[in-house]
Amino acid sequence: MGKAGCGLTDPRLRDYINNPPVIKIHRAMITKLFAESCAKAQAKRERRKEARPGELLAAALELFVEKGYAATRADEVARRAGVSKGTLFLYFATKEDLFKAVVRENIAGRFAEWNTEFETFEGTTPEMLHYALMTWWERIGKTPAAGITKLMMSEAVNFPELAAFYQQEVIGPGHALIRRILQRGVDRKEFRAMDLDLSVYAVLTPMIFLMSWRHSFGACASAADELDPEKYLEMQCGILLHGLCRPDGQGALPPNRKS
Repeated sequence: MGKAGCGLTDPRLRDYINNPPVIKIHRAMITKLFAESCAKAQAKRERRKEARPGELLAAALELFVEKGYAATRADEVARRAGVSKGTLFLYFATKEDLFKAVVRENIAGRFAEWNTEFETFEGTTPEMLHYALMTWWERIGKTPAAGITKLMMSEAVNFPELAAFYQQEVIGPGHALIRRILQRGVDRKEFRAMDLDLSVYAVLTPMIFLMSWRHSFGACASAADELDPEKYLEMQCGILLHGLCRPDGQGALPPNRKS
């Protein structure tokens, strides 16, 4: 501390610091840096706030599929999403509201897109049915969202309000879309005449089986019993189309895309 030029005891340093122009420059720099820091923090908070509903829905989907509806607690969802329980309830007033939002985000909200694809599809109806089955697998069946169907099969009887919601938002629109596909085939004379309402279940059965398999017995199946979902759907689609297509050959079967 004794040498000149070291520490605040140096009169030259004191004179520099106390120089009004220097003080003005330093204050301006500090103010600018502080403003920039605040702006960045605010932008980060805004981005975090915008992303938070999606993070909560992703965490809720994981837990609902892992534990079921009844066993999933709101505080667990909040913890997995990295927020407080109070923050969760700012976005979703109840666990039921949270579950409905998960269903809409992952399944029910897709029907507008799927119906648009139906309207613009240019191929034959057998090709459309094949496309529908394989696209369903890519967008729903192989994702965690498939576990929602298994959850509803297990717990719907205990939660009638959720069952009614699922019927209205998923089952009803799903049946209607499949029925439109089948009706298209009949109208174009590609499919034989059929009971459309019952035939919907024939199309749904392979999908329901795969979702149940993935989230139940498939989890403990041995390597020898492992099921290839895409090959299974290809086979089921072939069986369906051989039953649906007219015997006079007007309904051309789509080419087999898997060996």
